[in-house]
Amino acid sequence: MLERIEKLQVISLGVLLALGLVVSTKMVSSSISNNVISVTGSAFEVVKSDSGSLNFDIVIKRPTKQMAYADVQGQIKSVEKYLQDKGIKNIDKKTVNGYYNYKRDPKTGAYTDIQDSYNLSQPISINSDNVELIKEISTDITGLINQGIDINVYQPSYAYSKLPELKVTLLEKASNDAKARASSMLKATHNSVGKIQSVRMGVYQITPVDSTDVSDMGVNDSSSIDKKVTAVANVSFKIK
Repeated sequence: MLERIEKLQVISLGVLLALGLVVSTKMVSSSISNNVISVTGSAFEVVKSDSGSLNFDIVIKRPTKQMAYADVQGQIKSVEKYLQDKGIKNIDKKTVNGYYNYKRDPKTGAYTDIQDSYNLSQPISINSDNVELIKEISTDITGLINQGIDINVYQPSYAYSKLPELKVTLLEKASNDAKARASSMLKATHNSVGKIQSVRMGVYQITPVDSTDVSDMGVNDSSSIDKKVTAVANVSFKIK
């Protein structure tokens, strides 16, 4: 009786092993049934911006429009001298913006048609290939406030002019990275990478060097001098 049970166990084990072999064979064949493998590759490069710009406003509030215009002209001269002493030659003065402030009715709190004062804003923009100078001015120019100049300074912007050429180079490197990944994956199956079937470029991520930000729409950082440019390529290869 014991011998019969042992024979049945051996037969059962054999059936299970055979089924396992069939299942595993089917799984491998289905994964390469289309003879195509799709892989995502990436590449990045750190670059330094080669141009920078800075925007700021001289903002004045005076009792009359005439006084506001007169005072802003005097302050512009002081700002221009400061910038020229720093080595900035291109100073772009934009169109001034101004508006009247009106008095409120002391009883109702509603605005009346009686003019109270005039606000005037003079936008100014500077740019330079010396990005370190733009960075210095962006933090130093607020010292003009101590000279009685009303100024609002905005975040400086930095750009890299050779970005189009870099994008092409990175796309090539990302495609090569995808091929290397595909080759590594197929090595275990004793297959190799064949011709490219399709290439789809992903969005570029231009971020500060130490940033991990990513976006489906891409990131285009302009706040940092040193930037990390990352390219992604989704590539399909023929399996041979």
